[in-house]
Amino acid sequence: MKLFSGSFHTIERSLNYSALKHEITAQNIANADTPNYKGKKVSFEKVFNDTISAAKIRITDPRHIKGSRQINPAITLSDRRVQYSHNGNNVDIDKEMSNLASNQIYYSILTERLSGKFNSLQNVIKGGK
Repeated sequence: MKLFSGSFHTIERSLNYSALKHEITAQNIANADTPNYKGKKVSFEKVFNDTISAAKIRITDPRHIKGSRQINPAITLSDRRVQYSHNGNNVDIDKEMSNLASNQIYYSILTERLSGKFNSLQNVIKGGK
């Protein structure tokens, strides 16, 4: 019998993704004035699609994906042709701050969901009391 459902693992992986995204965004913000710094971003969708196509999985419905493949987000450099300042830097501080705020909301939702899962588990252990 599995003690924890797959949702714990999914939430854990999502929290790891959010933490990595926060770290990369914070690096971009910290280097917004660094000459010739090229911003980075975390790309999950590209890695996911590459993994699915490499495995030759035919998906009839996105909710039907089975298996326990390890899919990790990739850190990629943003478009090098775009520059937002005269010193060769391509970090858009407004976009990065927006990304940081949306990632914080995503992280908060995940932690609330995880807390709810543990509260449910605690309720079961206590026998509903």
